[in-house]
Amino acid sequence: MLNNATYEAYVRILKNELVPALGCTEPIAIALAAAKAREALGAMPEKIVARCSGNIIKNAKGVIVPTTGNMKGIDTSAVLGAVAGDPSLGLEVLSKVDHVALEKTRELLTRGICATEILDTPAQLHIIVEMEGAGHTALAEIRDEHTNLIRLEKDGEVLFRKEEAARSEEDESDSDLKLLNLSDILTFADTVDMEDVRPMLERQVAYNLKIAREGMTHAYGGRVGSTLMRHYGENVRLRARAMAAAGSDARMGGCVLPVIINSGSGNQGITCSVPIAVYAQHLGVEDEVMYRALVVSNLVALLQKRGIGRLSAFCGAVCAGCGAGAGITYLHGGDYDTIARTITNTLANVSGIVCDGAKGSCAAKIAASVDAAILGHEMSMDGNTFGAGEGLVMENVEETIATIGTMAAQGMKETDHVILKLMIGQDAGC
Repeated sequence: MLNNATYEAYVRILKNELVPALGCTEPIAIALAAAKAREALGAMPEKIVARCSGNIIKNAKGVIVPTTGNMKGIDTSAVLGAVAGDPSLGLEVLSKVDHVALEKTRELLTRGICATEILDTPAQLHIIVEMEGAGHTALAEIRDEHTNLIRLEKDGEVLFRKEEAARSEEDESDSDLKLLNLSDILTFADTVDMEDVRPMLERQVAYNLKIAREGMTHAYGGRVGSTLMRHYGENVRLRARAMAAAGSDARMGGCVLPVIINSGSGNQGITCSVPIAVYAQHLGVEDEVMYRALVVSNLVALLQKRGIGRLSAFCGAVCAGCGAGAGITYLHGGDYDTIARTITNTLANVSGIVCDGAKGSCAAKIAASVDAAILGHEMSMDGNTFGAGEGLVMENVEETIATIGTMAAQGMKETDHVILKLMIGQDAGC
């Protein structure tokens, strides 16, 4: 059994992480900062400057902003957030946008009221939105987490400041996440009182399956999910990949349905949950078993992100895919060793996938990551695994996860810089 402090921390992690978001969380975070600044300004802005860290730019420039139909870009997110964002709604800040707000946003964008700049900051997730209007100025700053407002000003006067604003990127993860380890995750999954976690897990399944079905039946993005189903046959392995990819097709394509996120990402939330739901239905297990597998999936994904941070050059679909593989193995009755092998096998396969921003092709990366996780699961169930010394595979799963985290957080910093440089070269206006 876990001690009470660890148990409560794990429940708290799930409650804090598994929250709803409308659209890709990076443009939504920009819209939230703009909505906060607009609220402080008390007037419609005449000028906006959105300053964003490189990873925010990378993930916001190429994805459709939800409720807009087909509009993209940091400036769209900032202006729409200022025009119609409801800051009280957090990551659902744009859920009340209507056609009047869209027309006003288009007008302001045409007038060029919003400038975007790269923010020189050590933080991977950092946004400062400044605006002017009616003879006043306002500023809102979000850092480290998508809803973490650390500063709000009007006319240079500080209205709100969070004293812990300047923590380093190494301290980005919440302190609770430092308690995560695979052994305790499995103990928690086996013993958690369902009433402590059922509401958030029920919501995760309901929301994320709904957007997956939307992506499967309507034309969004590259239609990765429906392509898989049309050309690769019908079985649980294929369906798990296709449904997860379809959720991303819809989300990256501007669908207005909210998703339940993991690690600050809707794509990762979809990847952690949809394959588990598909396999649970196929196996005919009770809902409680599915929920316990979802606990494993979500926490294993977060265990990996703990050492990487929320944004990096390492594709988060890999972490979430690992989580899904661990959860699928749990559904099949796998023990610690079997689940550890699944994680190791998955990381040995696809840990080289890079994040080049949020966009339609994320759906294909999700499909590839879930495919690798299912292969890793089936190898493990057969008793097979990659051994220590093969690449970044270490003596045990915790060391392997830590090593991959070091590679992603430290070794891929320059990769991140080069990716951003190349992306900005494609679109100097970002």
